[in-house]
Amino acid sequence: MADSRKSKEEVGQESSSQKDLQRYRANSLSEQEGVLLYNTLADAERDPHLADLYRKLADIELRHQSLWDDRIRALGAEPPIYRPTWRVRALGWIARHWGTSLVVPIVGAMEGQAVDVYDQQPEARAAGLPADERSHARIFRYLQMASGSTLTGPQIAQFEGRHRASGGNELRAAVLGASDGLTSNLSLVMGVAGFSIAGHAVLISGLAGLLAGAFSMAIGEWLSVQSARELYGRQIAIERQELQDVPEEEAEELSLIYQSKGVDEASATELASNLIHQGAAALDTLAREELGIDPQELGGSAWGAAITSFFLFAIGAIIPVAPFIFGSGLITVGISLALSALGFFAIGAGVSLTTGSPLWLSGGRQVAFGLLAAAITFALGRLVGTAIH
Repeated sequence: MADSRKSKEEVGQESSSQKDLQRYRANSLSEQEGVLLYNTLADAERDPHLADLYRKLADIELRHQSLWDDRIRALGAEPPIYRPTWRVRALGWIARHWGTSLVVPIVGAMEGQAVDVYDQQPEARAAGLPADERSHARIFRYLQMASGSTLTGPQIAQFEGRHRASGGNELRAAVLGASDGLTSNLSLVMGVAGFSIAGHAVLISGLAGLLAGAFSMAIGEWLSVQSARELYGRQIAIERQELQDVPEEEAEELSLIYQSKGVDEASATELASNLIHQGAAALDTLAREELGIDPQELGGSAWGAAITSFFLFAIGAIIPVAPFIFGSGLITVGISLALSALGFFAIGAGVSLTTGSPLWLSGGRQVAFGLLAAAITFALGRLVGTAIH
């Protein structure tokens, strides 16, 4: 019986060691991914302060990796070798060619998802890894807020614990804009093709749908951004008037904001008092800290947003129409569907890039939904055409 109990204990210990080894390997691979990603951002970043920050983050991830690699070796195994996923490769390519600001929201989301990973791992807690991961997440929230502006050394030094999350994911917006164009125009084209297979009718309808949808998107985006700009302008005007009429109250509000971010009361009061007498600098700070508004941007350019929306919609909408420029009939319909399916899969890949979901799942789901909508409108078009004729 003693030998039997010992055997069971040994089996249990071996099973526990294997689970630990799997966990250590997963942690090591995750940290290796972080090292590669941060070094890639550092190489692509033009702002030397930000580039230095990314390298420091890579160094921290490298230290984390070393911790897990040592534990793997202690169990008699060799650390795994990381092979970059398509998502990390794509993020690196985008950062190098279009700028790091475009991928900051995605990397920030990845950091946010990893915040709680180490909370239940005693080895990680003992080494202070959960605090490091939360620090990284806060840094990227600040980077999203400061995206597109040049950061100074003192600003970099003030990252810890004093940030506000911001919106804005240009890449995701681009993907969804193209998806709207492709889905709506493919449905229109298939509906007309079901009614009348004649190529010229489908082509004219498709081009009309492209222009109508693109202009609708552009006008809607212009109104949205312009309305936001006007609202922000009024809020800043009110803040400017309050700064002139009741500077003491504004100083108190600013002091409370700083205190909420971890600054002690005396330092916050002194900082707010000094800043409140600096005119434009005080208004700029109050707008950012109290209202969450960048006075220089006011939510961005309405015309820029409109033009971007127009072309993003048009890029997706031209895909199902293009084959009908050169032909007609069922073969052309099939080519249109095939090109649209490829377009849907590419859009799904873009969604996967921003959300982290599996490529096959996002791509396949996008293709299935898009072709289902096309099949329904084609069937309705054929039904109406049969009834009329």
